[in-house]
Amino acid sequence: MSAEMTVSDELLAPVSPEIELCYQTFGDPEAEPLLLVMGLGGPMTWWDAELCAQLATAGFYVIRYDNRDVGRSTRFPGRVRRADLVRAFVGAPARAPYSIADLAGDAFGLLDHLGLDSAHVAGISMGGMIAQTMALQAPERVRSLASIMSTTGRRSVGRQHPTLIPTLIAGRGPDREAYIKGALLVWRLIGSPRFPADEDRLRQRAGDTFDRGVSRAGVMRQMMAVLTQPDRTRALAGVTAPTLVMHGLADKMVGVSGGRATAAAVPGARVTFIEGWGHDLPPALFPTFTTAIRRNADRAR
Repeated sequence: MSAEMTVSDELLAPVSPEIELCYQTFGDPEAEPLLLVMGLGGPMTWWDAELCAQLATAGFYVIRYDNRDVGRSTRFPGRVRRADLVRAFVGAPARAPYSIADLAGDAFGLLDHLGLDSAHVAGISMGGMIAQTMALQAPERVRSLASIMSTTGRRSVGRQHPTLIPTLIAGRGPDREAYIKGALLVWRLIGSPRFPADEDRLRQRAGDTFDRGVSRAGVMRQMMAVLTQPDRTRALAGVTAPTLVMHGLADKMVGVSGGRATAAAVPGARVTFIEGWGHDLPPALFPTFTTAIRRNADRAR
């Protein structure tokens, strides 16, 4: 990271009477705002600081944050019943503690706190679902949209590879080392075969994630939001923000059919499919992500 890069402390933003979001910024506040939205169970630190710095150097005021139920943001009350989770997984009606639309509302609340009428928005996985929903809920507030390794909400696309399910639903254990061990197992399964992750880097990230605060109940609440989301396919035809769709051809967590469906649904969407990229953010691809997001944002001018 450049020694001249301006990086804020982590701060708390009240986005509703019940919820505070932890956030951090990179770069010049007078630059074009770029809101980075992370996926299921991921704290903002999964948007690597070096990637944030590269995006700031490309002319963005970068904002990353912890979604509710993750990291240092507010934990929502209540537990997901196993029966509700099973019903939602098979597509039956089920009650979720909150929705993807609620998470989009949190993001708008953060922009309000920062005094921003609008921003470029980039979301990964569940974050892409949130970003798409933002572009539908308040199109005037989304300057450009980057939907990364995500999907439309249609149940027939973007499905997980079935071999992942036993590992994803397995318990992780209560202590730090057990969490790290479980996280390494998941990341090895969903990572990029062409861009293998450094073992020490993965272990460090897992430990940092645990130290920020992890909640299995919180992840289950977020998962219910994902499983009960609506099919946005028809609505996405009305998206007016310049849209970028990025997806790895080796993604086992959200199949590439989700990216293809998103690109087909949004008029004029630009598409980047990458061979050997899985469901992660390999450092080798940071310049690719930065260039693609910058070029898509430039279309908003």
